[in-house]
Amino acid sequence: MLIPAVEDGLEKLLRSTLPLPVEQGDISFDSPNNTWSAQVNRLTVNLFLYGVSRSGQPHRGPAQRTNGSGALERRRALPMVELSYMVSAWAGSTRDEHLLLGDALARLLAHQVLPAQHTSSALQSSVQLSLADDEKVRPRDVWGGLGGTLKASFTLLVTVAADAYDWEAEAPQVTTVLGTAVPMPAGPRP
Repeated sequence: MLIPAVEDGLEKLLRSTLPLPVEQGDISFDSPNNTWSAQVNRLTVNLFLYGVSRSGQPHRGPAQRTNGSGALERRRALPMVELSYMVSAWAGSTRDEHLLLGDALARLLAHQVLPAQHTSSALQSSVQLSLADDEKVRPRDVWGGLGGTLKASFTLLVTVAADAYDWEAEAPQVTTVLGTAVPMPAGPRP
């Protein structure tokens, strides 16, 4: 659920901010290999997920909540995950591709966090957006691995909490302690 929820949010953000209505263009998450690219015949922004890793950010949580029956539940801290998307644009000419890619870049850079109206309630944290350093992620290596020719692109890093743990019943709170205390004898111990 994590990756589809993130991708739905990214598509909603791009659809609402780019001049790319559904009837004129596509937002794709397919692998931009030679077979796929030969079939593209409309303006398309492609976000290809090529990397998933644990983020260096600290875990989110732990969390508590009251369930529908009024019982307390808890969940362990959720690990942060980093998703790496290679973003490219496809159009009839290189100039149109660069215009579309520049527009997509500007729209994504305008947000450090995916806006709430584009975020699924299934996600357990905010969705952070940033660009990868070209030295960390080498797009030419990704393009080479796909068997395609090098194309203008950038790497979008998405950091989000992974819903790795279920909610568990919270142990009941201790309100009283029953028992009797026995005095200890005074004096040195043997």
